[in-house]
This record gives sequence, C-alpha cells and structure tokens, in this order.
Amino acid sequence: MPEIDIVLVEPLYEGNIGFAARVMKNFGFHNMVLVNPPKLTMECTARSSHAKDVLENAERITLEEVFARSDLCIATTGGLSKSVSNPMRMPYYSVAELREMIKGIDGRIAILFGRENWGLNNEEIARCDIVCTIPTSDEYPILNISHAIGIVCYELAHLQRGEYLLANKTEMDALYAHIERFLEGIRHPVEKRETTVLLAKRVLGRTKLTVREASTLHGILRRTEWHLKHPGQAYDAEDREYWSGDEE
Repeated sequence: MPEIDIVLVEPLYEGNIGFAARVMKNFGFHNMVLVNPPKLTMECTARSSHAKDVLENAERITLEEVFARSDLCIATTGGLSKSVSNPMRMPYYSVAELREMIKGIDGRIAILFGRENWGLNNEEIARCDIVCTIPTSDEYPILNISHAIGIVCYELAHLQRGEYLLANKTEMDALYAHIERFLEGIRHPVEKRETTVLLAKRVLGRTKLTVREASTLHGILRRTEWHLKHPGQAYDAEDREYWSGDEE
C-alpha cells in the first residue's frame, strides 16, 4: 500500500479520534496524524477498541509539517463550489475516483479531514492538490468525521504501491512559483493571478507529475520567457536570467 497519512485537522472530540483509529485499522491503515487535537483520555482509548496501537503511534505535528513532507495532499470536504468559475472547491472527485487517480503512484499521500463543526477552511483547501467529497443525501449531507474516514479507508483498502515517484512538495511548489512569476512577466491581470495559479494547481495536482515532467514544464516556461525577452533570436539554454516583462 502507498504511504497514506490520515490527517485529522484540529478535531474537537476525543471520542471521534478513537473511533477513527478503530475504523482505520479495520481497513489496514495505521498512519494517523493529529493536528492540534484535544486532550485524549480513557474515553478515546476505549473508543479505539483493538486499535490502541494506531492511537498510541499517532503523530502530533503541525499542518505546515504535513504539507512540507507530503508528495500529494487531498482535501476532503462536504462544502463544494457551485460553479467551475470558483476553483477553490472545484473540481472535486468521489473516493472511488480518487482510488483510480492515485493507484499508480509511489509517494507520501496525506488525506485531510477537517474540524467537526466547519471542516477545512479555504486556505487549507487551496494548499491541497485534489479535492475529494463523499456523495450524501441533500436532506442531511454532513457525515461524522469517523464515518467519513471509514468510507475513505474502505474505498482505498488493498491499494497497491505504484511504480513511479511523484515530484515532491518542494519541486511542485517551485513549479507553481515559476508559473506565478511567468504570469507576472506577461502582465497577466493582477486581480486574476491568484485564481489562475490555483487553477493551474488543480490541473497539475490531479495529473500526478513526475520529477521529469515538472522539470520539462520549467523548461517550457524558461524557453518561452527567453523568446519573449529576445524576439527573433536563437535560444540560449545557458541564459537563465528571469524575464520580468520589461522591454529591451
């Protein structure tokens, strides 16, 4: 199985943490990560039943550390965008679709579950590569966090480790930064840049780039920047000066 972290972001109730540990172990998952959890008492331990090992080995780290070490970050949410014009929570995928998307990769994957009262915020979702949701009834769409974790773990159970490595978080962040600089260089409207970068992140996040593919995109951007700065000239691969958009 790929290295999948089940990340509970600021969970409110210790009982849910215990139930989450139990259902994770039911389906063969053991990497629990707790971000700013409440104090855990015997209630949590009791709810975990025979999954006390999952609970006892749970990591307590910051969300920044989760993002920094993960090759692919997946946000789970019940609050979705109503239109493709708002890319914050769009496009979104079911867990079954998610399985197909990640089954071929080898890397560290973090699946984020938000707070019981209001889930993940927009900033947290924006930093994730893929948005995932569980289809529910409009009459009562909100799942208990441990139930949501159970559904995700059930759908991803017995997933085999893939054969190719993803570009890691540092490499992908460098690519997004390059895209942002490129937009600045071509005088892309300032008010549209943040949304454009987010759209690029949504597209590239679900394509699961390898290191070679990310490097190739860097190369295409560099070559384009060079030709915009030196129109009509032969490309000089050694000239790595960043193009600011200024005319010669």
